[in-house]
Amino acid sequence: MAQPDCLFCKMSRGEIPVQPVLQNEKVFAIRDINPRAPVHVLVIPRQHIDNARELEWSHAELLAALFTTARDVARLEGVFESGYRLAFNVGDAAGMTIHHLHLHLVGGRQLGPEG
Repeated sequence: MAQPDCLFCKMSRGEIPVQPVLQNEKVFAIRDINPRAPVHVLVIPRQHIDNARELEWSHAELLAALFTTARDVARLEGVFESGYRLAFNVGDAAGMTIHHLHLHLVGGRQLGPEG
């Protein structure tokens, strides 16, 4: 269920205008406003899910939409062949600043190990 004060829900509803990199009925992708690499795109489900801890088997189709859209964004952004990173932040300690599930696609430069 959409959250009235959630930034990404407002974007999904059109209350906050965005220029999507790619979108469909299940997800939309936008450029990160604080990019960590030349390519840093957020793939966001239109359905509000607070974070990955809330995922259930019933979200399988939505997760497939997140990952296939990320693949298509990687092609559009020119990092499909060279490589890119996909990551979820889960909770405040992981750097999650907007509590609405979203997948980071990062690439366009050599990325070091995470951890």
